[in-house]
Amino acid sequence: MKIEFIGAAREVTGSKHLITTESGKKILLDCGMFQGKGLETDGMNRNLMFDPAQIDHVILTHAHIDHSGLIPYIYRLGFRGSVICTSATRDLCAIMLADSGHIQEGDVKWFNKRRLQKGMQPVEPIYTEQDARACMELFIGVGYDRKFRIDGNNKVKFTNTGHMLGSGTALLEITENGKTTRIAYTGDIGRPVNRILKSPDPFPQCDYLITESTYGNRLHPHLQEAEGELLRVIRETCIERGGRVIIPSFAIGRTQEVVYALNKFFNQGLLPKVNIYVDSPLAINATDIFRLHTDMLNKDVANVMHTDSDPFGFNSLFYVKSPEESKRLNSDKKPCVIISASGMMEAGRIKHHLANNIENPNNTILAVGYCSPMTLGARILEGADEVSIFGVRHPVKAKIERIEAFSGHGDYSEMADYLSCQDVSQIKKVFLVHGEYDAQTAYKKTLEQQGFSNIEIPAAGEERELN
Repeated sequence: MKIEFIGAAREVTGSKHLITTESGKKILLDCGMFQGKGLETDGMNRNLMFDPAQIDHVILTHAHIDHSGLIPYIYRLGFRGSVICTSATRDLCAIMLADSGHIQEGDVKWFNKRRLQKGMQPVEPIYTEQDARACMELFIGVGYDRKFRIDGNNKVKFTNTGHMLGSGTALLEITENGKTTRIAYTGDIGRPVNRILKSPDPFPQCDYLITESTYGNRLHPHLQEAEGELLRVIRETCIERGGRVIIPSFAIGRTQEVVYALNKFFNQGLLPKVNIYVDSPLAINATDIFRLHTDMLNKDVANVMHTDSDPFGFNSLFYVKSPEESKRLNSDKKPCVIISASGMMEAGRIKHHLANNIENPNNTILAVGYCSPMTLGARILEGADEVSIFGVRHPVKAKIERIEAFSGHGDYSEMADYLSCQDVSQIKKVFLVHGEYDAQTAYKKTLEQQGFSNIEIPAAGEERELN
């Protein structure tokens, strides 16, 4: 049996790891999009490095696009196997993948206008909204902590990682020639304390461990400190300077956390009297899915719901649905808070809000999550004097702030603690994925101090035998 590391190898996006068993079964761990490299990204996403028609199963750890975003593409190219994930992940993918297809169709339409003006041939989107809706017929949702037989003697079980609604470590048990090999793939690991979700659960013992390393060299501040910082930024920007706070936020998970924190401030009478807008149809639909899966929410949220029937809604919070409503936000210059996707500032309505607000020194651009290198978000956070948005150069005059404690990824100490449920003497090899190389090398040292050995950091395209 072998594994090939196709994406998220010495980088953060594009998670794809292909297991090929001795009998020829092909099991793909996640099928994510690459993000944030401009035109290079398009080519990387189209060049899969495998034949989709030969894939038997996709084991999907969670719904984020850098883990799920190419499932409609491989469906378009002939994949007809099964996509096995938790029930909440299936529900989220139903809206997230359709949204991704819709965005691609819109982006390509705009891009082709410029190509035709230059006498160039038009291009097609990687996949359409219809492709995304069609591929959902392949999804199988299972509950946490239940062994699911994917075929023959091969099984999978998901254990909650607390990263986002429905996220789970996948423990594969692959049996061949009377021998069972246990492969644990963590996907992304959440924080031990989450504002909304239950804490991560320990996962069963494995023989091979494939685990993320996004914040392999960084520590997060405490959650309460982050909430205080959020309140400070809103007060300083909206009340003292009369400006607007623009919060680029992932529609799933991060937006709900920020809204939940603001809802708490509102109930405590601490929230300044400014309007809060969630300008993301995807976030609106995702919030409804959170309401459907209350069994995955933590005790604090459950307690709040005894006195507040909707922890994701309050009097000064407005969910913006139509494009016309979104455009009106940019013509009304009153102080307010706008939360909009995407978190890395690469697509969606957030780019319009950045274009309309980034030149005003009274405004604040507040990042509340990870931005991959080379994304628009990373350039802004790194202190660029000006950035290009929709082909127009904008000087960066707004104040730039960042609150990392809202991140859905655990820091290196939290990730290492999560892995402490394993007996290191039974693990034959550890593979670090989903991280920049400098973070991975630092995290490798942390894990070695914890007793792990035989730790590798595979590069894209490399294969390893799993004996």
